[in-house]
This record gives sequence, C-alpha cells and structure tokens, in this order.
Amino acid sequence: MSKNQYSVGILMLIAGIVILLGKLGVFSFIGSIFWPLFVLVPGILLHVLYFGRILPAAVLIPGGMLSTYALVFLYCNVFGWSSMHYLWPMFIFGVAVGLYEYYLFDMSRPRGAQIAALVLTAVAAACFGFMLLWSWGIYLIAILLIGIGAWMVFGRRYRW
Repeated sequence: MSKNQYSVGILMLIAGIVILLGKLGVFSFIGSIFWPLFVLVPGILLHVLYFGRILPAAVLIPGGMLSTYALVFLYCNVFGWSSMHYLWPMFIFGVAVGLYEYYLFDMSRPRGAQIAALVLTAVAAACFGFMLLWSWGIYLIAILLIGIGAWMVFGRRYRW
C-alpha cells in the first residue's frame, strides 16, 4: 500500500465518522451548549498575545469584555436564558473588566481607564441591585424588617 492510498483512506475514514456523528446530532448538541467558547477563545487568545508580549495592553479591553460575556453566555446555557433578566448588568461590567485590566497591565497606568472602570462597575452594581430590588425587593424588605425587629427585641434585652 502506498503512502498516498493510506492518507486518502484515513481522510475518508475521518469524513465518514464526521458525517455519521453529524447525522446522529452530536455536533448540534455540542454546538448548542458550547457555542460561547467561540466568544471565550478570542478573549483568552487576546490575553495570551498580550502576555506573550506580541500585542499592546490595549487588547486587554476587548479581551476582558469577550471573556466576561462568554462566561455569562455559558451560565445562561446551563441555567436557562431567563436568568438574563437579572444578568444584563454584566454587559456593563464586561466593559469595566476590560478597562480595569488595561489599567493594571499598561505601563503608563492610565488613570482615566481606572476611573471609567470603577464608574462602570458602580453603575453595573447599581443596576444589578435595582434588578434585585425590583424583583425580590419585597422579600428583602421583609427579611430586613424581621432582622431589625429581632435585634431590637432580643439583642438589646440586657441593656434594659
């Protein structure tokens, strides 16, 4: 058997296996669950290229954003897309992550990037807090009132 026949045989074998797995739905299942890896891999690649001293620190901004968004998408794939109702502030936080990485690893330590990252983090936290209060607010208020009442009744008893 020549090398050429051997190589063609291996390629035909691989092609047949790929077609069979595709018809069985293996690739559609994997693609429906792990598609956020197509967002995560470029984010990690940008980090690797920066830390390998190939690209400048500015690539950490989109790298941090892509990595954060990919983690949100993976979470939603596992726990359901209805959780995006509460997780949308993570898109604001993703920009903050990228800017903060840029601030940390750039040699000039750009103060504007740090301030923007902190402001965006505060905005994302406020939006997340409002989302929790909007949906679970009455429960939080009830638990807070119970806790304060219990502290007033039982916690201060020895002072009377």
